[in-house]
Amino acid sequence: MAKVLAFFAEGTEEIECLTVVDILRRGSVDVELISITENKTLVGSHKITVVCDKTIEEADFETADLLFLPGGMPGVTHLEQNQKLLSAIKVHKEKGKLLAAICAAPSIFGHLGFLNGLPFTCFPGFQEGIDGVDGAKWTGAAVENTEQFITGRGMGVAVDFSLALLAHLKGKEVAAKIKAGIQHPETL
Repeated sequence: MAKVLAFFAEGTEEIECLTVVDILRRGSVDVELISITENKTLVGSHKITVVCDKTIEEADFETADLLFLPGGMPGVTHLEQNQKLLSAIKVHKEKGKLLAAICAAPSIFGHLGFLNGLPFTCFPGFQEGIDGVDGAKWTGAAVENTEQFITGRGMGVAVDFSLALLAHLKGKEVAAKIKAGIQHPETL
């Protein structure tokens, strides 16, 4: 079974994070919601309280197939300041494993130099300082899917972004079944 670690910080955009967790779990993916603090209970960017499955100290990075970073401010700032998380992301990338981020969070991959030579998307404005550097190309698309990185533009595309992750992890057939089951407008 595919395993995903979804990270949550104070100020994370709740819908971006929880939509991914929900859709992947519907597709029988083992998803753990990980607090980057010592507390499992955190408050998101819209004052919604979220209870995570584990703290970052309890997370098993070795068995994860995908590390997912949601957007939201100041959540992304907190994610990028967490050295344990950054170290895990670097190791994950070196192993050729999948990394995903939505909204402002793809900027973290850009700041690490991971998007060099690749198309990517993010919330408009967060591509600054990354787009055009060493061949990184901001497309502004809803979702960009490369071999190792899946990036999404923002909360409004959270469902399509989640389905792209599911297709990568479990196949297009599983993603199509979930897409139809949630009454996605393209399936009506």
